[in-house]
Amino acid sequence: MLTKRIIPCLDIKDGRTVKGVNFVDLRDAGDPVELAKQYADIGADELVFLDISATLEDRATTLDMVLHVAEQVNIPFTVGGGISSVEDVDALLQCGADKVSINSSAVKRPDLVNELSDKFGSQCVVVAIDAKEVDGQWKVYLAGGSIPTEIDLFEWAKEVEERGAGEILFTSMNHDGTKNGFANKALARLSEELNIPIIASGGAGNIQHFIDTFKEGKSDAALAASVFHFGEIPIPDLKKDLKANNIEVRL
Repeated sequence: MLTKRIIPCLDIKDGRTVKGVNFVDLRDAGDPVELAKQYADIGADELVFLDISATLEDRATTLDMVLHVAEQVNIPFTVGGGISSVEDVDALLQCGADKVSINSSAVKRPDLVNELSDKFGSQCVVVAIDAKEVDGQWKVYLAGGSIPTEIDLFEWAKEVEERGAGEILFTSMNHDGTKNGFANKALARLSEELNIPIIASGGAGNIQHFIDTFKEGKSDAALAASVFHFGEIPIPDLKKDLKANNIEVRL
């Protein structure tokens, strides 16, 4: 059985880690390189860095930060934000990133998923999908959750899998920052309809929420930010409790 992964997410703005609620009201959570090293040391399985203002401001993710993180950590890490070309990805991988996350750029130009998968392998390509449930329909949002579309979450997830995505990082905007639990019904449907790993994001508030998303949501990995950044859920404690609930994790 594949082990379930615990992934701290570091949202980066102006070189600092930030955290908000429902994608707004940001507050400072520390230096990303220092946080990354701490997480690697205490048992995080992977890390995700999302430059949340990169797409809006139309600039590339800071390569300096990626270099420094690569020097400090020995676990895989994914970088996203403002990535729109093979050249962008090549630069990030050269600096030490293991995977890249694309979101808005994939929706605007779906062939990008094929190009990146063909060039670097599907294991490098994470497609992040921010979606909101409105009147029972899950719709995709772009640019850090600020631009609504009429694209269906499940249809888009299937399409990017067919185009070569290696993983889906699904963030429920309804749940993000609320600490009320993950969107497990939608996650379970994604897991049933797709053959690639699904990373749950948005809503972690306590250890039970992680247990629920692995059991009910059938998630392959769970991503969280503020509960880790502000010490509300220590990762070693979380993993012990997951193990005690017969969920395979790397201790």
